[in-house]
Amino acid sequence: MKLNRGSLILLIFLICHLNVKAQDKGNFKNTDFSGLSEYFEKTLRENNIVGAQLWMLKDGEVVFKDKYGKANLEKNTPMDEKTIFHWASITKTFTAIGIMQLRDRGILSLEDKVTDYLPELRKVHNPYGSMDDITINHLMTHSSGFRGATWPWREHDWQPLNAQTWEQLEHTLAFSKIHFKPGSKWMYSNPGVTFLGMIIEKLTNDDFEYYIQKNILTPLGLSESYFDHAPWYLQDRVAQSYHFDEQGNRTKSIFDLDTEITVSNGGLNCTFGDMSKYLNFLLGYGDNGLYEAVLKRSSLEEMFTPRIKTGRNTEQMTEWQSLMFFMEDFEGMKVNGHSGWQNGFHTHIYFDTRKDLAFVFGFNSTGPTNRAMDRQLTNHIFLNYLKSLYE
Repeated sequence: MKLNRGSLILLIFLICHLNVKAQDKGNFKNTDFSGLSEYFEKTLRENNIVGAQLWMLKDGEVVFKDKYGKANLEKNTPMDEKTIFHWASITKTFTAIGIMQLRDRGILSLEDKVTDYLPELRKVHNPYGSMDDITINHLMTHSSGFRGATWPWREHDWQPLNAQTWEQLEHTLAFSKIHFKPGSKWMYSNPGVTFLGMIIEKLTNDDFEYYIQKNILTPLGLSESYFDHAPWYLQDRVAQSYHFDEQGNRTKSIFDLDTEITVSNGGLNCTFGDMSKYLNFLLGYGDNGLYEAVLKRSSLEEMFTPRIKTGRNTEQMTEWQSLMFFMEDFEGMKVNGHSGWQNGFHTHIYFDTRKDLAFVFGFNSTGPTNRAMDRQLTNHIFLNYLKSLYE
């Protein structure tokens, strides 16, 4: 078969393009990560971390795993792949997917008034207008003006960590206010996501946990994932968490935490293996035939699109809020992600659908240096292991 000049040029271009892609994937998969393990573990020791894991994924495969320390100091349980972490605010991304499912099914619109579903919110003081002005989109982008903490009144250990029922939270609404004109700026709001969870319950007649299990966890095959208290057969695999102070003194956190009414904010628990399956769903790898049933690819891409600057920017990094996910532009390297921090656990996911990569790390202890350590580790991974993919 004879090729004309145009066809030949096109063929050469395609061969070169595929070769570059193959080199790109091969080079990353063959990367020597021994230096990363050494750096990761040294950083953890210096910051008094009890136990941690770090996994990296490329093209749907786990290309690096490191585990460190103990899942439970008192029982001398080692950290391993079976260990179950509490993922805290990363739960919010599941809540947002639940809302997008209802949007795609025509049950709600992102521009709907939140008070259409939760009229109790009209009790909140809004100096900027009517409570009817606040939409589901505002809750999804943390631009509603609601306060940051769901339950900011815990002064003693014997008091509940969070509001325990909707009625208990509802009683606080008359003592609450909107902090800025909705949509005008960004402020992270936990109660805003609690309200999203309540909307899911009202529209589906399912408990939030059961809805997410049926519509996300089960179809994605996340069999080691659950909300709040561990099922009996997984109890021995749940990590104990710890807090440490400026002097390095550790105290045990609540074991097997029940997040009560704030479950849609931060009640998810699972292994790193299940979290990797979730990341591959976000990236579009390993489709078991049910990915589209969970959420259309176009809707996921919509969730990854930047909406509003957060203001949490540094010299090296600019951050935007998408539909619940965050996007960070780190010296030209743009990745989506979310973090979680609750009850002694600190977790983070990052992913880039254009580069087919993701990484996830988490610690089962937190203290005064954790925020800085989180950024330090992230910067190190970007600059030493990912930068070549963006050049």
